[in-house]
Amino acid sequence: MDTVGLWSLVRFAHVAGAALWVGGQLALSLVILPLARRLLPPEAKDTFTARAGRRFGLLTGAVFLPVQLATGWAMAWHKGVTWAALADPGYGRTLTAKLGLFALVMLAAAGHGIAHAKGRPELARALAVVSLAGSLGVVLLATALPVT
Repeated sequence: MDTVGLWSLVRFAHVAGAALWVGGQLALSLVILPLARRLLPPEAKDTFTARAGRRFGLLTGAVFLPVQLATGWAMAWHKGVTWAALADPGYGRTLTAKLGLFALVMLAAAGHGIAHAKGRPELARALAVVSLAGSLGVVLLATALPVT
């Protein structure tokens, strides 16, 4: 068995960050928010969900996004990915699709926060669903990247 090297640690940080992001979205959507809606009075529910969302958003901006960008860039550099290679069949196109979907997910997540702050709950919920579905798509595309 090979030892765990630098690039294994970089890949681990990338995968762990993605797991925390998508897992956090799933936990909020499927466990925490439904329980809050059922068990808390309306004012407490609104305060709790707003604070939970704000905290998740802050962690995303302060930890998740920088880790994903840094480790993703480092892995692409290490693999020798160039701008031209992003158009190549296989790895390049799959990575391009993953990056494009990731950008859309981040825009949807940011839009969710803005819509929530502006008191537009229907739009905020729709953007949260788009962000979660897109995040699952990003993970699917990551697993589809050919091993090289």
